[in-house]
Amino acid sequence: MVVVIMGVSGSGKTTVGQALAAQLGWPFLEGDAFHPSANREKMRAGVPLIDADRAPWLDAIAGALADLDAAGRHAVLACSALRRAYRERLRASGAALRFVLLTGSEQVIAERMARRTGHYMPASLLPSQLALLEPPDGAEQALVADVARPPERIAADIVAHWGLGG
Repeated sequence: MVVVIMGVSGSGKTTVGQALAAQLGWPFLEGDAFHPSANREKMRAGVPLIDADRAPWLDAIAGALADLDAAGRHAVLACSALRRAYRERLRASGAALRFVLLTGSEQVIAERMARRTGHYMPASLLPSQLALLEPPDGAEQALVADVARPPERIAADIVAHWGLGG
């Protein structure tokens, strides 16, 4: 199983994902690490990615998920997975995926983005991410978590929700 912590940039995917991975003793995968350098440069320049930019990124992540599945390993992945089509592309890996959508107000997330240093994604791209977001519907059975809650509490709720660990 792979738990995918999804949401817009600045929602806390990495922080929650690392907390969850630590609680479970599972490896943590940072979805941003799979972006080609051209994507990072485009975002750093304040240019939103288009689906053609995201395709090789999603394929690389799906390949890693397929490898984990083939090895019978669990993991936690931080990945925006903003559109249903992106989530379907990840599901095509064959791995058992569980999605957690981190949500919060645009103001709270923008403030978080303004405070972080060393990240290539500028706060100016937040509106485009929010516009692109297609929240999972009931059929996707995603867990939704408010980013105002402490990351460790969100991680504990994820563990309890799906009966993970132990």
